[in-house]
Amino acid sequence: MPTARDESLIAKLEKGHVKTQEILGLLTAEQWRATVYEEPQVWDVRALLAHLVSAEERLLELAQDVVSGGSGAPEGFDFDLFNAEEQKRLKDESPQELLEALADDRRATLDWTRTLDDALLDRIGRHPVLGEVTVETMLLAIYGHQLLHMRELQVLLR
Repeated sequence: MPTARDESLIAKLEKGHVKTQEILGLLTAEQWRATVYEEPQVWDVRALLAHLVSAEERLLELAQDVVSGGSGAPEGFDFDLFNAEEQKRLKDESPQELLEALADDRRATLDWTRTLDDALLDRIGRHPVLGEVTVETMLLAIYGHQLLHMRELQVLLR
């Protein structure tokens, strides 16, 4: 049975997903091609969505690793290299396919979060950017990461 902490995490993850789907679901073909970032590599909106998909997948795997007794991200994790490799892996996916993958990934994150108790949420492991944090913080980071990018995208598209 989900704890109050689980329910709070689940509510945030659900809210963030709805907001992301709303923003991306209304984009025109021209907006999908808009450049969002130029460094360390050029990303258009489709590439940003691919990043959100790969980040959700990998961050969930890291949290699951920590719950299973692992350490999380390896020391010296190179997220720029990871992002570049993931862009290559997902380069042939259409925006619609990526939106569907993101929805599937978020469902997996939510389903797994529902299985956690407070002791598991308190386990500590390495996040690739935040360093040593709890599983709860790793899950909150999935939510925050996506919303950060959506805010930046909204500013760009105004």
